[in-house]
Amino acid sequence: MKSNSSNVRKAPVRRCTGCAEHFPKNELIRVVRTPEGEVLLDLTGKKSGRGAYICKSASCLKKARKSRRLETSLECAISDEVYDRMEVEISRAE
Repeated sequence: MKSNSSNVRKAPVRRCTGCAEHFPKNELIRVVRTPEGEVLLDLTGKKSGRGAYICKSASCLKKARKSRRLETSLECAISDEVYDRMEVEISRAE
């Protein structure tokens, strides 16, 4: 008898840029650089652009900010204002 394991989809896994641990994609927040060059939090995961993922914790954002991991992943400079907005949004998501 055939098993039904071929019908079960695996959840996509992404790495947090703060702690570098792997999590299911739906447990992380996506940070996106839009084609216009704007950096935003993408809570839906559907905006177009280059993305990086981060845990829903302020400590991971602080680690990523200190080591400039998001800037490396998104291939652009990120202003302090954008990081401050991200901290506010992550604190809401927690």
